[in-house]
Amino acid sequence: MARATYRFREHTLTPERDKPTLYTVECQACGQASVDSTDPTDGTRWAADHFKANPGHFTYQEHIERSYRFEPGAWQ
Repeated sequence: MARATYRFREHTLTPERDKPTLYTVECQACGQASVDSTDPTDGTRWAADHFKANPGHFTYQEHIERSYRFEPGAWQ
């Protein structure tokens, strides 16, 4: 029977710099949402316009999409 040796490796979870962070704001009253944007203020502008057109829609939720990856580190 062969013997095996196992080693552990540290990993660090980091944001992927080459992929954009996307922001979307969703109306909780009707489910409509702004388009995905790399500018976080686009969604808040959309929400303000949506609220003006729909005065009873008071609650909104921001969705942030950010890609991450594990970066391998030192062997132990």
